[in-house]
Amino acid sequence: MHRISSLVLALLCCGALTYSASLQGQGCVAIRGGSACAGSVGNSLNLSRGEFNLQAGYRHFRSFRHFRGSEEEANRIQEGTEVVNRSSFLDLGMNYGLSSRWYATAVVPVVFHHRSSMYEHGGNPPSGLGDRHATASSGLADIRLGIGYWLFDPQRHDFNYSIGLGVKLPTGKFDYTDTFYNQGDDRSETLEAVVDQSIQPGDGGTGIAVDVQGFHPLSHSFGIVTNLYYLVNPRETNGVLTRNGRSEFSCPDQFAVRLGAYYSSMAGFNIFLGGRLEGVPANDLVGGSAGYRRPGYAVSAEPGIGYTHRSLSVFASVPVALYRNRTQSFEDKVRTQETGIYTQGDAAFADYLLNIGVAYRFGGQSHRDAVPQPVPHDVFSKD
Repeated sequence: MHRISSLVLALLCCGALTYSASLQGQGCVAIRGGSACAGSVGNSLNLSRGEFNLQAGYRHFRSFRHFRGSEEEANRIQEGTEVVNRSSFLDLGMNYGLSSRWYATAVVPVVFHHRSSMYEHGGNPPSGLGDRHATASSGLADIRLGIGYWLFDPQRHDFNYSIGLGVKLPTGKFDYTDTFYNQGDDRSETLEAVVDQSIQPGDGGTGIAVDVQGFHPLSHSFGIVTNLYYLVNPRETNGVLTRNGRSEFSCPDQFAVRLGAYYSSMAGFNIFLGGRLEGVPANDLVGGSAGYRRPGYAVSAEPGIGYTHRSLSVFASVPVALYRNRTQSFEDKVRTQETGIYTQGDAAFADYLLNIGVAYRFGGQSHRDAVPQPVPHDVFSKD
């Protein structure tokens, strides 16, 4: 039986990390998902009992393109009133083989956010001052712990699929504050206030995450990989009022799907091309859906490249947005019903993301990937 190499691991790993720490998707839709490589699926691929897999993943994006529904509001850039979020995520992950099929995962995410706008600092022109300032946040985000199980015996099958169950802990600060300018009735005050939901390090909720991940070689060089992720956030709101005091921040669910194909060479290099969907729903599966949130989703094409040498794997990808949609929130729907006037907020999305990941495995009863095998190596801002 052929054994899957570390590059499949890198591909799955770099998809999973992207979903798990701050699916802070592509801008101001507060999808708390992390960086590039440390989630719950691929990092545990083919681990033997007692074997460790360490990962570090980095993700960065710049969101600035405003959408209301699926329609872009191009005038925001033309007028210079766009909200710009620059966000970076660093995920440090560890996976441990409990057996050849059971595995445990842990991910510690750190975030760095910078947000520039006019509307938060005196208002957009022509009625506002048109004075652009920035707020920022950084620190520990929400830690994730989990356990998973491979459905097929890795000693008898070249393909495999896993089911994982995890918990997201509210370790990230969800009432982060910074300085806002031109505040008050006469716009002459400088105040310390909570920053926008999209750049809060955490969401304040304890969530339950479910994931499905898998790989299926089609030949010695080609194969497909899959990542599915859903975070259930039962808590409705976190008790923190928005800056205008009209509602509390919501603790929303999150979802992500990734499907792609890879080609691997005997020299350890591989290329990857896939598609991904990630976002925040307007209505949660469990608990209420009230509170302030920017629901929406992004569909992206994701080209990537990877390399593996013995126990070390590196992977990089650049998901490029093909379709973006800021959907109607629960509060939008309530307001529409109460007033009879259709209401839908906007959000800013990125054009692309940068994902970089590295993984290293060691220990255990055996090192299955000590020698490369000739088989497949393995996304808002409302103003």
